[in-house]
Amino acid sequence: MSTQDQRVSDATSLDDTFDRATSGDVDLPDRVAAAARLLAVEPSVQETLDGIVELAVSMVPGCAAAGISLITRREITTAAATDQAVRLGDEMQYELDEGPCLDAVRSEEVVRTDDVVADSRWPRWGPAVSERLGVRSMLCLQLYTTETKHGALNLYATEPGAFSAADQALAGTFAAVAAAALQAAQTEEQLESAVASRTLIGQAQGVIMERYGLSAPNAFSVLSRISQDSNTKLADVAQQIVATRRIPGIDTSSSAPGGSAPEKS
Repeated sequence: MSTQDQRVSDATSLDDTFDRATSGDVDLPDRVAAAARLLAVEPSVQETLDGIVELAVSMVPGCAAAGISLITRREITTAAATDQAVRLGDEMQYELDEGPCLDAVRSEEVVRTDDVVADSRWPRWGPAVSERLGVRSMLCLQLYTTETKHGALNLYATEPGAFSAADQALAGTFAAVAAAALQAAQTEEQLESAVASRTLIGQAQGVIMERYGLSAPNAFSVLSRISQDSNTKLADVAQQIVATRRIPGIDTSSSAPGGSAPEKS
């Protein structure tokens, strides 16, 4: 099979898998399995997040829009959304420090409301989001694995009572799959970043070794000292050296060979 034929075959297979994941005529276990297969082939963390919210809208009856709130450096941000209204609804929660998304992120595995206006848990956010965006009901599910609590999957609806108990069960199962897919994508991205950083550091060591006749350990010591003295990440220092062929704090002119040798450690 040619490369082009393989691409066509792969695309057709993914289309078939998406149809199985989003079809109400397919049994729940098969739908969830199809969704897991789709998320497993997403090439990056962001595309995994985007895939999760798109699948949520397609799979869960009553869901008009979806977003994901993630915990990033102790801040909660909207990392993916199917439309701008979701981002606005989330932002209103962050500003008011109340809402179902925040409750799901912080403590509750499932937060469901059949009428945001009448729900006493969020007296400011509920009426405001309904008036501004037409939101009437929500279903929010914590995204967590055994190792990590990532954030929450937030399902928005424009009708009161949009989510049934069956919808909640389906969404909860999908959220578990989504959390596992997100964990896998993040791990893969971290590994790729670590490999790239090690490669850069090795290249920068080579520049220093060639320039000043240092051993590999001594060249690494020079890199570490520059990183500490400048309060700059080691990988960033290495990237600067590889890009400019100059050693920060040592090479003082644009002519690379003209700098004085660093002290060997």
